[in-house]
Amino acid sequence: MANPQTPIVSGFGARTTATEVLHGQDLNGKLAIVTGGHSGLGLETTRALAAAGAHVIVPARQPDAAFAAVGDLPGVEIEALDLTDLASVSAFAARVVASRGHVDILINSAGIMACPETRVGPGWEAQFATNHLGHYALVNRLWPALSGGAGARVVAVSSGAHGITGIRWDDVQFTHGYDRWQAYGQSKTANALFAVHLDALGRDAGVRAFSLHPGSILTPLQRHLAKAEKVAAGWIDENGDLADPSFKTPQQGAATQVWAATSPQLAGLGGLYCEDCDVAPLSQDGFTGVRPYAVDPDEAARLWALSADLTGVDAFRPAQSGDSKS
Repeated sequence: MANPQTPIVSGFGARTTATEVLHGQDLNGKLAIVTGGHSGLGLETTRALAAAGAHVIVPARQPDAAFAAVGDLPGVEIEALDLTDLASVSAFAARVVASRGHVDILINSAGIMACPETRVGPGWEAQFATNHLGHYALVNRLWPALSGGAGARVVAVSSGAHGITGIRWDDVQFTHGYDRWQAYGQSKTANALFAVHLDALGRDAGVRAFSLHPGSILTPLQRHLAKAEKVAAGWIDENGDLADPSFKTPQQGAATQVWAATSPQLAGLGGLYCEDCDVAPLSQDGFTGVRPYAVDPDEAARLWALSADLTGVDAFRPAQSGDSKS
């Protein structure tokens, strides 16, 4: 079988911006949802999509903060959503399904990184819950709107940090010792695997899914890291200024998720992990490319089953899913 993780030579690259990706595209009449769309890469994604004519819904745990960031952008609206609260996810999705009919683009950009040990919901580890489980539930709840039109794309923002670890099947919730970076890496592997299985389930309905590594960018995602840690890593200098020339600007960092969500170059494709506005190659080490375990269909199906069990939601097995946990 041919390796699907083969670059397509898109013509874009690491320094391409989200605006450049959308050059010549008219998104008028398209409805996009961008979680985390008022901060960091999500903010630049919202700006670019709205400028290209899309109507963008920005769901946020703190709507007032979202309104301050994007409330003045034409075509952008803010809705309340807490990804760690399944009732909030269900309520948001119900409002969208009832009022919108069809969603064309869903970009799961919200996330947390390397936070202190935190438990949410029924005791879930916060990074796995926020970065993966909340988005898993959101997509399943939005399925009638995603599958009800002429096709949609779902984009999961993963990271090169997926290379830290695969899914820790023996202790997914880190109940036997917490490591913030292992937990972050696992959640990013989960993002990639989610896209693999969603694409397999959704392609017959015209829904395609992608995951991606946006690159290294200084954003509020690093809020849980002390300045000394970032200096020691070589990211910034003692004055707080960027020290690593390989880092992207936020506009460049948003480009790959916008490309995955909109590019006609990806027509007929799906389930792929992308980086630098192209399909990423397989890699066994380093921070670029994708590890084979993060795009393994069997691992992806196993994670989907676990996620369905934990959340009580599975749009593809409605008679069996039950909603007792939501």
